[in-house]
Amino acid sequence: MNGLLVLDKSSGLTSHDVVAIVRRATGERSIGHLGTLDPMATGVLPLLLGKHTRLAQFFGKAEKRYTGTIRFGFATDTYDADGTPASEPVRITLALDELRRLAAPFHGEINQVPPVFSAKKINGVPAHKLARAGQDVPVKPARITIHNFELTSLKGDTAEFTMHVSAGGYVRSVAHELGALAGCGAHLASLRRTQAGDFTLAQAITLEELKSLSINEIESRLPHPRTLLPHMPSLIVDEQTAGRIRNGMQVNVPDYSGAPLLKLFSAPRDLLAIAQRVAGTLVQPTVVLG
Repeated sequence: MNGLLVLDKSSGLTSHDVVAIVRRATGERSIGHLGTLDPMATGVLPLLLGKHTRLAQFFGKAEKRYTGTIRFGFATDTYDADGTPASEPVRITLALDELRRLAAPFHGEINQVPPVFSAKKINGVPAHKLARAGQDVPVKPARITIHNFELTSLKGDTAEFTMHVSAGGYVRSVAHELGALAGCGAHLASLRRTQAGDFTLAQAITLEELKSLSINEIESRLPHPRTLLPHMPSLIVDEQTAGRIRNGMQVNVPDYSGAPLLKLFSAPRDLLAIAQRVAGTLVQPTVVLG
């Protein structure tokens, strides 16, 4: 099965768990996800299937949108509700307006220190593996962009929020740092990803729904290949040209618009290759799928 599947991940599962479930449901062994979700988090998780896993390099670093809750009163070692409390519980005394004032600096380009319990690589080893082994984890700040971070309500010790953040941003770190500014500690209590790049919850199916579908029904739910990588134009080539592309040869495509990259199809739904412009209407296939 070749294509892209947008899942609505449930809580309590790792991204690796999800891949295993999708393999059983689809019979496809080659599966890769476009960015992970922490076990406690739910929401949009795009997966590439079959030959389409070769397209991962073209999706780039997608921005994300989230909703969730932050619990104030104590921090945890993982910065979320799955972790062990790292401070004694204290009562929150700040009002919503005061928390919003403290949250104001979390906007625009900022330097963010990732959690030590994360997939961030330290000399090729995931930071969380070093942390669980009790080793020192020298995580370095990363430059990220928070386009929007809004605390929408406060009920007791828990605030609801929305966030729009660039690739590489950790919502857990924002919750942790906001708790430190508030003087009472805080951690991420719940998180739901509503959008990852071009993919939204409106396109997503749950794992329970996936398990109930036949192979044909799953394939019918995959987005049309023409809608993937929308910044690249699409062209259907004739059989002779398709043969040359399969052999990795340069080809002329007279109707080419001149974009740096384009999707070449051998049939309306059969994505054959991604090609790169060489000169004029001459293109070179860089990834061949067909």
